[in-house]
Amino acid sequence: MTITVVGTGLIGGSMALSLKEKGFAHRIIGVDADRAHLEKALELGLIDEAMPLDQAVAASSVVILAIPVDALITVLPQVLDAVTEQVVVEVGSTKEQFLQKIKQHPRRGRLVATHPMAGTEYSGPEAAVHELFEGKCCVLCDTADSDADAVELVKRLYETLGMRVVYMDAVAHDLHAAYVSHISHITSFALALTVLEKEKEEAAIFELAGGGFASTVRLAKSSPDMWVPIFKQNRKNVLDVLHEHIHQLKRFEQVLTDGDYETFYELIQQSNAIRRILK
Repeated sequence: MTITVVGTGLIGGSMALSLKEKGFAHRIIGVDADRAHLEKALELGLIDEAMPLDQAVAASSVVILAIPVDALITVLPQVLDAVTEQVVVEVGSTKEQFLQKIKQHPRRGRLVATHPMAGTEYSGPEAAVHELFEGKCCVLCDTADSDADAVELVKRLYETLGMRVVYMDAVAHDLHAAYVSHISHITSFALALTVLEKEKEEAAIFELAGGGFASTVRLAKSSPDMWVPIFKQNRKNVLDVLHEHIHQLKRFEQVLTDGDYETFYELIQQSNAIRRILK
């Protein structure tokens, strides 16, 4: 099978790498607006060749769109215009806005909207890694709007990557993604800014920052090119969870201001309930 990957960064590059290694694809074509990314992807062996988008779509059985969600609004209709029987897979972190825009497209059935819940804080072809998706969850959205054969192929694709497949509608996906993914990034960005503002000694940050800080602030290394469009498209849900997060921070601030350590203890105990879910 020939697969085109549009966007040869972390997600697209890792998918290309794993699908080729696991025998799902025998040929990977790369498409990227950044010529340097294409050259690096070729150098690293993530893709077998590079082509313009229209030629790559025509030569492929599957087209994977691994590009920022704002770019999807422009690129996805172009790809759907060009497909006949090809299956189109998008891997964006938001769904409702752009899926609504292409809902009436005559080739909508060839698209399967997905969100592989995996990644790192790094970007670009150099960030592509083996087994990135192993044991992780992939959400397939609004599959009733997709052709049955396309859904089945994409399900097999993600199972080949070692992922668990779950199903949601676009509205539910965006809501839950805001709660368990998007807020984590905002929190990490804010914590990084807090430490950079208060701690002027870079050596102290480097030397004293333990595993807890490093793991919490890790996401602050993520690319704004990817995350600003996500926050823009999922603004309502992100604001909802952000308001609740600020409320919880204010609770901790108030009990610490009051010296109410019994309540502080109780709040931490309540938060420990997350252990039941994240084992």
